[in-house]
Amino acid sequence: MTTPTASPEPRPGSHGSHPSTRRATVFAPRLQALLDDHLGKDLVRLEPDTIGIAGAELSHRILAARKATETERPTFKPLHGRSIDKPEAASVMRTIGKDVRRALDQPIPEDKDLSGPWPLTGHLFLRDLLLREDPYRLRILMSRKLEIDPKLTWTTIVAGALLPRRPEPGPHLTHIANLFAEAGGYHDRRYAMGMYRRAAAPVCFTISTLVANALWLGSPFDDGVSNRNILYEAMRLLPPSWNLLRNRGPEYPLVDSRIGPGDDLLMLPLLSHRDPALWEDPQAFRPERWDALDPDDTPGYMPFGHVSERCWGRHMVMPLAEKLLDHIRGTGLVVAPGQLTAEVPLVGLLGVKTVHVGRAGRTAHANRSSSASSANSANRAGARDKEQVHHG
Repeated sequence: MTTPTASPEPRPGSHGSHPSTRRATVFAPRLQALLDDHLGKDLVRLEPDTIGIAGAELSHRILAARKATETERPTFKPLHGRSIDKPEAASVMRTIGKDVRRALDQPIPEDKDLSGPWPLTGHLFLRDLLLREDPYRLRILMSRKLEIDPKLTWTTIVAGALLPRRPEPGPHLTHIANLFAEAGGYHDRRYAMGMYRRAAAPVCFTISTLVANALWLGSPFDDGVSNRNILYEAMRLLPPSWNLLRNRGPEYPLVDSRIGPGDDLLMLPLLSHRDPALWEDPQAFRPERWDALDPDDTPGYMPFGHVSERCWGRHMVMPLAEKLLDHIRGTGLVVAPGQLTAEVPLVGLLGVKTVHVGRAGRTAHANRSSSASSANSANRAGARDKEQVHHG
């Protein structure tokens, strides 16, 4: 059973009248327990062999003590038993970066309707925008179901690598798909498919989740607030990387005597981003606070990791998320007034499970019955994604 968090504090001058102040974010029990039991602490013991770190200064010292190992890196862990060194990882990021730049250069049609259940609606739009007409065996790797079922991911990759009639390399494919088209034998094709999943899927997942979080936390937005500030604030309250693992090592007991030689460490931006010692009105969604803050130099703020090694994908995520949010605001889409709660499950990418988005007049009518709205939205999403085999 989940427990609802306290509603956000009223915005300055809103007197509690803004629609977002009536919404409750419902965290999974283990996430809620972290917030209830450990908010404001710098170090807590989570398990006999695991320590949680939430203090900004202590987190900085620990993450600066050494670089992440290959097993601690979220995207470029070893793939099929093969290590991914930094030059190769950088090359793959440059490759997917070319596809992201192409997507950024394409205007979103003014009549493009992005209403529906988020983040699924945004994920499907981004998949089509980013991956164009890539072969089905590659596009299916964007399925959200694969995110929660590693065995299905492996089966899908193996089947795709075994299929005959590989696509011909060329400009009709995305740059990341050409890595697969140019691969030689089965093992290289399998590896290329795994890398396609590792590089392209997180872009779609992260952006659609980040925009869904922003809509849930603050929609409708004041006209004068920038999309970038909205996203910075959404990442403060719901950080994409809500924990950062560091396996036990001899460096860490030297940083703090409370850390033993057998302790693994879990940095917790989920807590540092709400620490009352670091933030004014920490539970409130206030994007205007970023007018006076530098996200790259704000203690305890780590939505894309530590300053010593930021996530390389952030330069792709932010511009595309701003582009998407700009279209949503420009077309008058808002969170359905009838939706008053949204769940945040315990998964690696922190975000609300489902947010119903539509035009103000339509959503007010369509959400008088929240259960009926949820069922209808799920059916529409399933029909729209039928060709992707149980996407979502």
